[in-house]
This record gives sequence, C-alpha cells and structure tokens, in this order.
Amino acid sequence: MNRRLRFGLIGCGRISKNHFEAVSQIEEADFVACCDIVKERADEAAELYGIKSIYTDYNEMLGKEKLDAVAICTPSGLHPEMGIAVAKQHVNVITEKPMSLNIKDADALINSCDENGVRLFVVKQNRLNATLQLLKKAIVKGRFGKIYLAQSNVFWQRPQSYYDQSPWRGTWALDGGAFLNQASHYVDAMYWLLGDVQSVRAETATMARNIQAEDTGCAIIHFKSGAIATINVTMLAFPKNFEGSITILGEKGTVKIGGVAVNKIEKWEFEDYDDDDRIVEESNYQPPTIYGFGHNPYYNNVIHTLLGDTEPSTDGRDGRKSVEIIQAIYESAHHGKKVTLPLSYT
Repeated sequence: MNRRLRFGLIGCGRISKNHFEAVSQIEEADFVACCDIVKERADEAAELYGIKSIYTDYNEMLGKEKLDAVAICTPSGLHPEMGIAVAKQHVNVITEKPMSLNIKDADALINSCDENGVRLFVVKQNRLNATLQLLKKAIVKGRFGKIYLAQSNVFWQRPQSYYDQSPWRGTWALDGGAFLNQASHYVDAMYWLLGDVQSVRAETATMARNIQAEDTGCAIIHFKSGAIATINVTMLAFPKNFEGSITILGEKGTVKIGGVAVNKIEKWEFEDYDDDDRIVEESNYQPPTIYGFGHNPYYNNVIHTLLGDTEPSTDGRDGRKSVEIIQAIYESAHHGKKVTLPLSYT
C-alpha cells in the first residue's frame, strides 16, 4: 500500500494532543478530520495540526469522510457506542482507555468490530514505556523466579476544579472513579506483567471530592499464578501528583519502577546478571505529563498493523481484561466480599 492512511478523531480534549502529535511524526498516516461537540476545540486542533475537515457531529464525519481508522478520545462511557458506529462504517477503531465502563459494553464493541471485519485497537501506551518494557523482559526471561508479591501505587492529585471542568467527570454513567479513569493503565500493567486474575477484594471511598465515584481505593488481587498484588489509588495526594509505581518481589529479584508515572527505575536487583542490567539507567526518562511517550510507538504499531506489516500490540480482547478487573474491584467494594473472575453479566 503506497497511499497514506487517513485517520479521523472524535473528542479534541486533553488526551487528543498525544494522538495528533504521535501521528504527525509518522510518514504513513495523517489525521484528515476531527470532531468535537465544542466547535472551538475542533477548530483549535485543526489549526494546530493542519487538519482539513472539522465536524461537531461524528456521524456526519463518518458519512462524509473516507477514513481508514478513527480514534475515540471522548468520555469513557461513550467509547462503545461511538466505536460501534465507526465499525458499522467498516472503519477501524482506535479507542482510548478504558474501552468501556463494563464488560457487557466491551463485548458489544468487540462483536461489532468482528461482524464488520475491522480492527479494534485499545490504547495501552504505558506498556510501551522503556521502563516497563525492561521489566516485562525480565519477567519473560524468568529472572524473578517465582513472583510472590507485587504492588502498584497511583498517588495523584485531581482537585475539585478538575472534576468541575466537565459535568461527566467522576460520574458512573460516563467516567467512573480513580480506578477506572486515572489508574486504568496501572491495572492493565499488572495484568500484562503477572497474567490472569483469579479473585479480587477491594475497598473504595469518596473522601474529599464532590463526585459520584471514588477518589480513593485499595484492591488486593490474587493472580492465577499464585502471586498476590495490591493496587492503591488516590486522587488526593498533596500538593500534586506524587507517585505512579509498580513493585515486583520474587524469589530471585526485586524491582521497583517509580517516579510520578513509572518513569524511573528505583530498584533493580537480581540474583543473576543479565546484559539488560547495563541499560537500566538509560531506560529512565522524564515525561512531560503522566501520559509519557508511549503514544508514539503505539501509533507506529497501529499504522504498521493496518499496512499489514505486523500484529497489534493490544486488541479489543486484551483491552477487555482491565475492564473486567476494575469491574470486579467495584463489585467487591460495593458488596463487601471477594469477587472471583471471570465475571458474568449482571
């Protein structure tokens, strides 16, 4: 295929910048259309990134534009219905995390993409950060031996003004809380690193923000491998984002990747030497935001998958895993009991 791929985007809010900038650095594709219900946001994005066509109705965009893929960067609760609309136009779907707020809607989106013969890509850019890539390699190589315990901390700050900026934030219908929004990538990373989950216990609370969903919570996750992990999340860290970390403890190794967004290897010690140990310092980086630099390699994978050169790093079924784990966390917190996976529709 010699032509450049034509992409559209729905939702020109804060995360859209990462999508626009990533594709602008890749020769084989362009964003040719964007849509937002607030026309000024679409206008601003179009001017900044040289996008030719602007819409306030995504169905109009889908009807008029010849597109290879559409990126969905709207509130999480809208991802499934918009993704289904894109799939029905026989256009490939790229959806931000989480792909849905529950597994029922996730399955509806997956099935629609299957039925219409299109790809479904779920953005999991943190997996592609240099620090987590190095950690994943160590696990795959068996350097930890048996993994006993893991911990992920997401200690960030989201003031009330953040939630007040948009009425959908912190709502059960469109957003969810700290686990489903801010910590979604960390839940995904724990699954990606440690495998399938057997059961979950959790406590959540809304302590200081005027929102429907939780601003704070803790989950204990028992993996099928036997490993136990805790995920601790709050949007109340004072005075700003403090830590986004993952720690793995095994019989032959201990690693902590910390910093504000898993961007710094703070502990790296194994029983046996490996050549990867020499590049630990090189893997550290300073991200401009908590999103890191992962959208660039992520889009590189998407584009070359569509060109037939490779396979997707994450698809809909893979993206569903973190939705199921977070749904289990919420069910456990709500009912006050252990929840076993896989979940069934309720």
